[in-house]
Amino acid sequence: MTKKVFNSIFAVSLAVILCCAALFTAVLYKYFTDEHNTEIRNEASYIANGYDIGGTEYLSSVIESNPNTRITLIGGDGSVLFDSEANASKMENHIEREEVKEAFENGNGESSRYSSTLSEKTYYYAVKLSDGNVLRVSNIRFSAVTISFSLIQPVVLVIAIAIALSLILASFVSKRIIKPINNIDLDSPTENGIDEELTPLIKKIRSQNIKIAEQIEELRRSQQEFKMITENMSEGLIILDNKTDILSYNESAAEIFDISQNNENQSAFLLNRSEAFRSAVETALSGQHSEKNLTINNRVYNIFSNPVIFDETPHGAVIVILDITEKEERESLRREFTANVSHELKTPLTSISGFAEIIMNGIAKPEDISHFAGNIHKEAARLITLVGDIIKISQLDEGIAEAKREKVDLLELSQNIAQSLLTVAEKRGITILVDGTHETVFGVYDILEEMIYNLCDNAIKYNKDNGKITITVKDKSVSVKDTGIGIAKSEQDRVFERFYRVDKSHSKQIGGTGLGLSIVKHGAIFHNAKIITESKIGVGTKIKIKF
Repeated sequence: MTKKVFNSIFAVSLAVILCCAALFTAVLYKYFTDEHNTEIRNEASYIANGYDIGGTEYLSSVIESNPNTRITLIGGDGSVLFDSEANASKMENHIEREEVKEAFENGNGESSRYSSTLSEKTYYYAVKLSDGNVLRVSNIRFSAVTISFSLIQPVVLVIAIAIALSLILASFVSKRIIKPINNIDLDSPTENGIDEELTPLIKKIRSQNIKIAEQIEELRRSQQEFKMITENMSEGLIILDNKTDILSYNESAAEIFDISQNNENQSAFLLNRSEAFRSAVETALSGQHSEKNLTINNRVYNIFSNPVIFDETPHGAVIVILDITEKEERESLRREFTANVSHELKTPLTSISGFAEIIMNGIAKPEDISHFAGNIHKEAARLITLVGDIIKISQLDEGIAEAKREKVDLLELSQNIAQSLLTVAEKRGITILVDGTHETVFGVYDILEEMIYNLCDNAIKYNKDNGKITITVKDKSVSVKDTGIGIAKSEQDRVFERFYRVDKSHSKQIGGTGLGLSIVKHGAIFHNAKIITESKIGVGTKIKIKF
């Protein structure tokens, strides 16, 4: 700013100096010209008077005293009678010369002719004499350029001094002008004393400060709101520019892609090099919406990518990452459940259809009809049990079990279940023991009964002959321990899945729907209980429900 003001002041000063120099030269030139012309006219008048008295001899004497003045005598017909610098007889006729012609007509005349080669003018003044001739006096008159060059030294000196003074003055004035501007406190411009000339500027700065403060506050609020929204999103969010560089991301995205501060302002392709992710980014930056599935660390994510359009041109992309692992798992379980249900339903229905067809076609012997009818009844009962178990699980899944909660004594419930299974257990020589304290929980009696019953029923089915089952009620929990075949560590979580069976060949022999432990799991979820499994192959299994 100081330099700009300095240059402006100096430029103005220099322009004034040059204009003054030009004006001075013009005035000086006009003054000398007028003086020179007056001197020539006076000299011509003196010479004319002398000629009238002394004739041509007087002209010769004048030449000796004024060697720089040229005198020419021209006759009435324009012929040159006398010239102080040339042979009059060899000179051309001067009747058409401007000053001569004017003198014959008006008594006197003048003209100036310029020599471009010598950069000088010759001034001619002619006077008509009493004898009818014309006397012309001429002298060289220097041009303005010639005069300027003759005055070059003093003029240059004056200009140099003026320029030096202009530099000093410009520097001083520019610093003085800029100093109060530099001393303005932009945050509080009105606190310090200000010059009257700067009042409009100070008011402008104060007004701008107020607007900027309001805009910054609004931006801060918007940024805070955006951050609160994005940081509390379970979905990942990444914002990219049109060069795929990361501009912003939330905490969820950082956890999914393991983003650190080192990844900021770097290409998003460094986060994941899969074809699905690259395609999602490139599609969005081309101006189109994209939806892809991506697997990261054994979890499935749905990636939505949308372009950021400005002036019909993509300037970036917004990537939203949604964790759909549970959805995919549920979908997988649904497909598996559908396939298993179809298989489990098909087997008894096939048997029922086969036996019924034999009876209908009269192929069965009369003595075998009772046996076939028994098989049909058995398979139908299996179907009813299977459908009942499926309905129970569906009700537990949806939380619409039709029963009221009440206080249930777990020890009494366990004793009743053990008594109902006693006959089945005794057929294989299995002993059932119930031990513990009276523990009361607030739950649905039928669901609790189904849970404990299924645990005990499984303990009998997968136990060894002459084995032992111990039911223990203690500290708001029920545990069922057997001395059966046991469950491998890798399968202990899967046994609670629908239709999952550890030993499928053994399961076919003992029957069942494969939904018993799944009902236990969903019943525990319904009652906010926890299932703890302990098992060892060949030793036995202990399953505890902790309420």
